[in-house]
Amino acid sequence: MAPSVFCLLIRTIRTARTQAEEREMIQKECAAIRSSFREEDNTYRCRNVAKLLYMHMLGYPAHFGQLECLKLIASQKFTDKRIGYLGAMLLLDERQDVHLLMTNCIKNDLNHSTQYVQGLALCTLGCMGSSEMCRDLAGEVEKLLKTSNSYLRKKAALCAVHVIRKVPELMEMFLPATKNLLNEKNHGNTRDSTCTLIRHLSSSQLVPQLVRILKNLIMSGYSPEHDVSGISDPFLQVRILRLLRILGRNDDDSSEAMNDILAQVATNTETSKNVGNAILYETVLTIMDIKSESGLRVLAINILGRFLLNNDKNIRYVALTSLLKTVQTDHNAVQRHRSTIVDCLKDLDVSIKRRAMELSFALVNGNNVRGMMKELLYFLDSCEPEFKADCASGIFLAAEKYAPSKRWHIDTIMRVLTTAGSYVRDDAVPNLIQLITNSVEMHAYTVQRLYKAILGDYSQQPLVQVASWCIGEYGDLLVSGQCEEEEPIQVTEDEVLDILESVLISNMSASVTRGYALTAIMKLSTRFTCTVNRIKKVVSIYGSSIDVELQQRAVEYNALFKKYDHMRPALLERMPVMEKATTNGPTEIVQTNGETEPAVLETKPPPSGLQPLRPSPSHSLSAAFLFSTGIPSITAYNKNGLKIDFTFERSNTNPSVTVITIQASNSTELDMTDFVFQAAVPKTFQLQLLSPSSSVIPAFNSGTITQVIKVLNPQKQQLRMRIKLTYNHKGSAMQDLAEVNNFPPQSWQ
Repeated sequence: MAPSVFCLLIRTIRTARTQAEEREMIQKECAAIRSSFREEDNTYRCRNVAKLLYMHMLGYPAHFGQLECLKLIASQKFTDKRIGYLGAMLLLDERQDVHLLMTNCIKNDLNHSTQYVQGLALCTLGCMGSSEMCRDLAGEVEKLLKTSNSYLRKKAALCAVHVIRKVPELMEMFLPATKNLLNEKNHGNTRDSTCTLIRHLSSSQLVPQLVRILKNLIMSGYSPEHDVSGISDPFLQVRILRLLRILGRNDDDSSEAMNDILAQVATNTETSKNVGNAILYETVLTIMDIKSESGLRVLAINILGRFLLNNDKNIRYVALTSLLKTVQTDHNAVQRHRSTIVDCLKDLDVSIKRRAMELSFALVNGNNVRGMMKELLYFLDSCEPEFKADCASGIFLAAEKYAPSKRWHIDTIMRVLTTAGSYVRDDAVPNLIQLITNSVEMHAYTVQRLYKAILGDYSQQPLVQVASWCIGEYGDLLVSGQCEEEEPIQVTEDEVLDILESVLISNMSASVTRGYALTAIMKLSTRFTCTVNRIKKVVSIYGSSIDVELQQRAVEYNALFKKYDHMRPALLERMPVMEKATTNGPTEIVQTNGETEPAVLETKPPPSGLQPLRPSPSHSLSAAFLFSTGIPSITAYNKNGLKIDFTFERSNTNPSVTVITIQASNSTELDMTDFVFQAAVPKTFQLQLLSPSSSVIPAFNSGTITQVIKVLNPQKQQLRMRIKLTYNHKGSAMQDLAEVNNFPPQSWQ
């Protein structure tokens, strides 16, 4: 084909200034090519198919040239065959009936006297051969695997990979020829084609030969043809190590056969150059993946420990990532490098810093918890804002599992609250309240520490929320000065109320925090004796608040003072202890050295007989004005790891109002952020959507978002609802719509 003609077509198309002009040029050229095909013009067929392939690469339809490709393949000219086979690979696939006609042509060319024609046939079969073609031509491919021509052996090996993918039962046919290929002296053939073929054969029979080849590579002297920075063919070594990793996985005999050679590679490879580090890294991965001896695994972890001292940031990051994967199976070996791992927390690279933080938490246990927490608290104090939430959550989990004493646990959490501030996740607040509730002997100490922590500073919202809750629960212990763990402070009832009122009026206080403060003030009406009238006045003032949630609380608390004063002491008594048990109950996720495992919580019923309320940002005494109707809960949405459950209660003051509490949980491995729940009902209903407890749904079902919906249904019609969900997950904005039509009849009748 004359290159000038083809170049002219390219230049002509490139002169087009608009898409429409380009399409017009392509249509004219296609019309001319069709006309030439109809005239059976053999002289220009090759040139026309080449033009057609160029237009195909530009995105224009070229299917009408398929049969012309077959005609070129059947030609005796090499130039025609080359374009014909290229066209077949680009324009045909295994779903086309037309390549039943190709089988005979490819078979003839596989037996051609010219190696380049045979190579074209092998490339085409390996690219688009169907199962039928592969089954029919497997014998020819297997013959070419045994040929003395290294050019053809390489192409035949790659073609055999495609044949095995299409027809797995033909695997055994290629095994003897593959064993012979391992004796190939040409490293290029062994490295590329043979290793690829062995990877798909996955036969343990080849392990001894691979071990022998690898041993020859590391024991051989200098070879200028294959030497890279003093190491003999590192590319082939890496390919063989990866093959051994695949073949030795879950195979005791194969693993045992490669233990010695892996030890030799690990001890004899030079580490001063990056080439040697690459081989050592592949060796470590292989040792960790196969059923290797314990001493060999310790050697592998020590190699990763040396990587941590390397000046190259990429090598340090790779080492931390690998140690994080192996810490659960070889915990003691990784512990030996704890000081080096902790030093990585001071690295300037944020990726290394994050991996070091994750690995540090995985290394925490009962023996080193004090030292590790000291280092991690120092890291929390100095790290960038993007690390604070994860670091704080990790410290909470580690302290809960390995705390040597209750006081140490409380002090550690206090340090986190004062250091991380508003970066503490929303779900941490109810979890910390639960801890404080369970630490009965530490109530006086805790409330005193929290009271002093928030004096004059309300910027740390999680700290203020926990402090408000504790002051409401244990305010009587605060003013009585009963603290034995440290010197008690002298505080009056009015001073305590001053703090809580300051929280209510502070511009830094969020709506949720004000709810905590108002509820705390209400609780103190049963714990204080001299300030009840002041408490009544404060509660009355917020009955007209513009904050709907705060107004609702205040109105209910006013009603409690006026109509239900005889119930007030029982309703406002202290929260019961929430004990961990192994029976059925709400499940939380706790972390054990980098792995997650479920822990089940069981709550004792309070003495008053009321249903227990888990402390949460939306906790108010609204439950006192609701009565249980035995309405079954439903799952309104369950998709992509996000689950939303509806629970129902009926208002005692207005039977036409159904109160729906939604609980959103996340079973994926990453948090869902910026979560927004929206709902719509038919015009015959009225809907009020209160503010949610948070906008972040923690991963691994380790917490939930709660939100209250009030639905007025005066006509007692069947309830229907359309919901819209928006959130961010794994860096992408997610949005979904759903219909909820499975409301139980009790919820609307």
